[in-house]
Amino acid sequence: MTITELNRLMDEHVRPLLREHGGDAEILSYENGILRLRMLGQCAGCPAADLTNETLIEGNLRELVPELSKVVLVQQTSDDLLNEARRLMRRSLDSNPTC
Repeated sequence: MTITELNRLMDEHVRPLLREHGGDAEILSYENGILRLRMLGQCAGCPAADLTNETLIEGNLRELVPELSKVVLVQQTSDDLLNEARRLMRRSLDSNPTC
């Protein structure tokens, strides 16, 4: 199974369900039956992401990809979110200087 094939399956069976909740998932790698994903959008950092992975992602893909042994969520903070946090901190510091 290739990343291209996995992306097609994700597009057909998983991403529409994630997008209903404002989320998405990006495939980072697939080796030796282990698929590594990063959650995006509203799903990134969500406390229910592990449950979403177990029931929605892994549950759907295991039926379609028999050689899939595990789906691992790689928890990362997106660059967009980090940049937004930096912007908010700068704005807060500019309007409330401590020195």
